[in-house]
Formats: sequence, C-alpha cells, structure tokens
Amino acid sequence: MNKVVLIGRLTKDPDLKFTPGQGKAVTRITVAVDRKMKKEDGSRDADFVPIVIWGKQAESTANYMGKGRLIGVSGRIQTRNYEAKDGTRKYVTEVVADEVQFLDWGKKSGQQKEDNYDLPDDVTPVDEGDIPF
Repeated sequence: MNKVVLIGRLTKDPDLKFTPGQGKAVTRITVAVDRKMKKEDGSRDADFVPIVIWGKQAESTANYMGKGRLIGVSGRIQTRNYEAKDGTRKYVTEVVADEVQFLDWGKKSGQQKEDNYDLPDDVTPVDEGDIPF
C-alpha cells in the first residue's frame, strides 16, 4: 500500500507548466508540514514535502492557492532518478497528488480583495448562523 495524506502550508506560489507535446498541466509545490512533537522552546519543526499535481487540479491549485495557504493533499510517494548536467546521478522522492483540498481560500499573496476571499462562481459562502448544530 502506498498512500500519503498531508496537511500543510505552501512554501511559495505554485508554478503551473504544461508538458511539451500533449500540453498536460503540471504544478510542483512544496508543503511545510508541522511535526507533532514540540521542541523544548514550544516551537515545532516542519518537514518540507515536494508534491506534483497533474491536470485540472494543477490548474486550480496554481490559480487559487498561494504562498502560506493551507492545503490538504492525498496521493502516493514516488521515487525517480536522473542524470544531471554535471554527470552525477540525482534521486528524487516526491508525492504525486491524487486529491487536493484547499483548506485556506483566497487570492494568491500580493493580490488583495476587500474581503480577502476569491471563491469560484460555483461556491456559495455559508452564513454560520444558519447551521443547525
């Protein structure tokens, strides 16, 4: 079984690219995930996890998420290697996303809106006063 579920914050704005030939969307992000245990001073260490997102999810992530935003990702760990320009062998371990959830909505950093939210047209905000529980 190869399944990973992460919740963390983006370390920088997503970078959307398209593959040559087929033009499939791909976005690479790094998510900072806090460790459970606190250090003696009360702060937490974080792990910085590289994530690859494909297709429509890649486009949505690039359009709606930005540095510092909270994101949830489920997927699988994948390893690969390649020969670098200097002739050395490089090894990469990353998470390939199957599902992405935006846990902190809003425009990318640097783009301000009066209410600081930019929801897609098909999402309606809920007035918490109307929730019966």
